[in-house]
Amino acid sequence: MSEHWQLGKKDKKSYLKQEEEKAILVGLIYNNTEEEVKTYLNELEFLAKTAGANTVKIFTQKLKHPDSKYFIGKGKLEEIKRYMEFRGDIDMVIFDDDLTGKQTTTLEEILEVKIIDRSTLILDIFAKRAQKAQAKAQVELAQLQYLLPRLRGLWTHLERQRGGIGMRGPGEQEIETDRRIVKDKIKKLKDTLVTIDKQDQTRRKKRDEMIRVALVGYTNVGKSTMMNLLTKSDVFTENKLFATLDTTVRKMVLGRMPFLLSDTVGFIRKLPHHLIESFKSTLAEVRESDILIHVIDISHQQFEDQIVTVNKTLKDLSAGDKTIIYVFNKIDLYREKYFDKLLDEETKNSIIGQLKERLINDYGNNVIFISAKEKENIEALKDLLHSLVEDKYKIRYPYKTHYW
Repeated sequence: MSEHWQLGKKDKKSYLKQEEEKAILVGLIYNNTEEEVKTYLNELEFLAKTAGANTVKIFTQKLKHPDSKYFIGKGKLEEIKRYMEFRGDIDMVIFDDDLTGKQTTTLEEILEVKIIDRSTLILDIFAKRAQKAQAKAQVELAQLQYLLPRLRGLWTHLERQRGGIGMRGPGEQEIETDRRIVKDKIKKLKDTLVTIDKQDQTRRKKRDEMIRVALVGYTNVGKSTMMNLLTKSDVFTENKLFATLDTTVRKMVLGRMPFLLSDTVGFIRKLPHHLIESFKSTLAEVRESDILIHVIDISHQQFEDQIVTVNKTLKDLSAGDKTIIYVFNKIDLYREKYFDKLLDEETKNSIIGQLKERLINDYGNNVIFISAKEKENIEALKDLLHSLVEDKYKIRYPYKTHYW
């Protein structure tokens, strides 16, 4: 891991190689069930694919708690090493939990390949996806904040690599020097982001008269597809995690009523804390919106867990008390995955009706099933959105007699 962090260089590239690399995934079962860990590892595999790595093997182990030295047990580590020696073409091992700097370097020493943890992988994808100056600065800030407490472990690794006369490993002075370099760069990036945020606040103030709506949700649930469908714009979409990082804002008109619709970065389980902190200015669109459209992939096996993750992140952003429309997207895929082909339409409609009734009981009346891809039930969504936006305008401008 250490050789991928080049401190003090402006054009630092921390992300994975562009060509496809072969990876092993490792998950530890200690706070979750085996079924949950299997789901999490499926997501980790998708993250790895998004970053450009092909998963060739998945290892899991059940422990009471992570091992302080290796994270996994010594026996499991030896099993992974034997498999790697048998294969002979593994480029990296990816862990589904965060590792300490010491664990990372110890594992790299034993397995002799790159060791990546979940946060590093997510940061890697963000670094590759970031387009605008603000997003790039936010990602670099999160990377450096993640790196700072791990410097000592990384330096120990370098010490062993650089043996011989004239190549002695760095001592405390060098470690402190690099720590100061990282801290200085963190300060500069924070100052840069404050400046950008002030400019954004000025832009947002100019839009204060209009009702604002934000699309939120777990990553890869179809937010950008919905944005394109509702506003007839061309926001980038792709079947990969975090396809869109930069917030996009478009004006939308329903009837004669204009409002602003924004598409935001998707959330994910175990989103690195520093990344949430760094992206808070970008996610100001969420905090300052009047209505949130929470898009959910209803065809996903763990869609309710994803709702919990998103709602928790919204709460962390002080946006948990907004008016929310729960849009259950990909209903076409849900039918395809879970309905037997021999089921008649009446039975299918009955099952969907019962599902909707349960979700309304759980999340309130603003629940709607759609397929953004097939443009199914979009008019019903627009009608609901129109009604809620109109209500917001009436509250904001109670004495205005004209109708938008």
